[in-house]
Amino acid sequence: MAPTGSRRSGYSRRAQYNLFTGYVIAGIGALIGAILLALSFFQPHLFGGLRGTAQSGVSPATETAASVRTGSKGVWDAVSGYYRAGSKNAELKRENELARIRLAEADAVRQENARLKGLLELQDKETKPVAVARLVGSSAASTRRFAYLGAGSRDGVAIGMPVRSPRGVVGRILEVAADSSRVLLLTDTESVLPVRRAKDEIVAFAEGRGDGLLRIKLINLGINPLEPGDVFVTSGAGGYYPPGIAVAILTETTDDGGLARIISDPAATDYVAVEPIYEPEAAVGAATPIERELDE
Repeated sequence: MAPTGSRRSGYSRRAQYNLFTGYVIAGIGALIGAILLALSFFQPHLFGGLRGTAQSGVSPATETAASVRTGSKGVWDAVSGYYRAGSKNAELKRENELARIRLAEADAVRQENARLKGLLELQDKETKPVAVARLVGSSAASTRRFAYLGAGSRDGVAIGMPVRSPRGVVGRILEVAADSSRVLLLTDTESVLPVRRAKDEIVAFAEGRGDGLLRIKLINLGINPLEPGDVFVTSGAGGYYPPGIAVAILTETTDDGGLARIISDPAATDYVAVEPIYEPEAAVGAATPIERELDE
């Protein structure tokens, strides 16, 4: 069959020329590559200049990339180091706070042991306490100054018995229930206690003011011999309290005495001892008021 008239007679020839040209170029490239490969094996120094030129051309770009890489690494290290330092600092703060809490607890235990040892020393003396109990509350919102004791008539506590801590006088029993008692504190306005200066026989009265301080009023008026820092103890006069128990320290002088700070602060006192009522006549061997009434 004769070819159709729509087919172009030169189409196949151009394709053949293009294919032949591609083969020629590929062969030339392969030949050049083989020659260069052989030269690189047998004459490697011939390409040293070309490699140096190529390296010099790309050096700025590689230096920039290296600088960016080093800088980014340094920034990352700084940021990560900052966060690590922050976490370490927070951890050290927590450990320091925990250590302070443990130290405060240990100090509180030490003080508690000292107070209990003081009460045990009171029990070793000639006058045995009737009861040893904890102060369970106080009248902070009242104008009067009372405290409440966790011991009552079942423990042998009676009205008028002195209450003291290892540091000194706290007050005396005012009311008694079966398992609790109310204590009239020395700082109450109705509290009056005979005292004397510890270093001599200057006698006075310690009166409560209701504000945490005591008013020291001298019995013998005249030139005031008192000085700030003087320590006052119970004189034993009037009963209730035995002599020689610490009461207050003078902080300010007045015309007829001074103002004093109570030594045994009830707010800082946990355990107290309730002692029998002191009877001066019984202490020297004389008959007690009850014995005199029985004799009559």
